[in-house]
Amino acid sequence: MASKLAGRVVLITGASSGIGEALAREVARRGGRVVLAARRAQRIEALATEIRRSGGEALATPCDVTRDGDVERAVAQTSEAFGRLDIAIANAGFSVAGRVEELALDDFRRQFETNVFGALRTVKAALPELKRSRGGVALVGSVLGYLAVPAVGAYTMSKFAVRALAETLRAELHAEGVAVTHVAPGYVASEIRQIDNAGTLHEGAPDPVPRWLVMPAQTAARQIMDGIAARRDEVIVTAHGKLGVSLSRHAPGLLRATVSRLPRKRRVSER
Repeated sequence: MASKLAGRVVLITGASSGIGEALAREVARRGGRVVLAARRAQRIEALATEIRRSGGEALATPCDVTRDGDVERAVAQTSEAFGRLDIAIANAGFSVAGRVEELALDDFRRQFETNVFGALRTVKAALPELKRSRGGVALVGSVLGYLAVPAVGAYTMSKFAVRALAETLRAELHAEGVAVTHVAPGYVASEIRQIDNAGTLHEGAPDPVPRWLVMPAQTAARQIMDGIAARRDEVIVTAHGKLGVSLSRHAPGLLRATVSRLPRKRRVSER
């Protein structure tokens, strides 16, 4: 799989931490040229410097996927620096927590602006270059794009929408040679569970998910890049994620009965 990425140019949104940061390192490890797009300029510049010092090629471009024009600028800078774009990974996202009756409509709007419209902006900005290279686009959704659980309805709705976008694009772009991969992680090490409903990071906040259930980000990145490099339609990450998706498809009644009885720890977003 490494040879399939050698020399390829890969744009990753949300590259300043978690899965996005791990994906950037994995692309560089496989010989790809990586473009880091995220709001936290210092973090992505530090990561780009680290990759370059290790012999890789990296470009840091500050980018907020909720702002019109930002992803277009990132793609333009990518073309200027490397002359092409082969893969775009729409990874930027966060999670709004809370019961539907407790959340304001603005909470849902904020959730969709990043997770859904951010992914859509990335796709629309990258498509002209991806069509030229007959490359690929990957949309990072979630296992919760297949099953709904209590108290994360806004997030679940957004990830169902991301999966629908991926399936629509796959049908629309097949004839033009652009691969579309939907990525559905389960619990992976990241800051997402330390970010509140307004998108503010609370460093040091306890993770409500047991450590034994959380996959290291670099392990997840290897599995994700295997799937993207192979131009697979779907990559489901973590054993519990695969189990959840399988139950949603083959035993939905059992799954609903199970999740409705799950105990739930309040996460930072609800405190």
